[in-house]
Amino acid sequence: MKFEDLDVWKRSARLCSDIYKELRDLKDWGFRDQITRSALSIPSNIAEGVERLSAQDCIRFLGYTKGSCGELRTQVYIGMEIEYINRETGKKWHKETAELSSMLAGFIKSKKIAQKTA
Repeated sequence: MKFEDLDVWKRSARLCSDIYKELRDLKDWGFRDQITRSALSIPSNIAEGVERLSAQDCIRFLGYTKGSCGELRTQVYIGMEIEYINRETGKKWHKETAELSSMLAGFIKSKKIAQKTA
């Protein structure tokens, strides 16, 4: 399995690119750095997990990824509240992170099942 073929990786990479582009002119470098790093960690950790040799390592990295989705969703919410992120864009990103998190939960579950039957 190639991580590049996974819908969850494709969607998370696209979301990360959108966040970088949308916030490139934000002057609060601390916030911008934090939100872009959490966005970048999602596709990066999916890739690292899938490239690992053991199922247990893959599951662990997918767990980190799911945590990063929650972190990013929190930062999007705060960004909307402090008016760094417009509401329409923020709601779209919030929905996407929730869907990614759900996809990751399913991926983790399937990996655990496969690990038990192997």
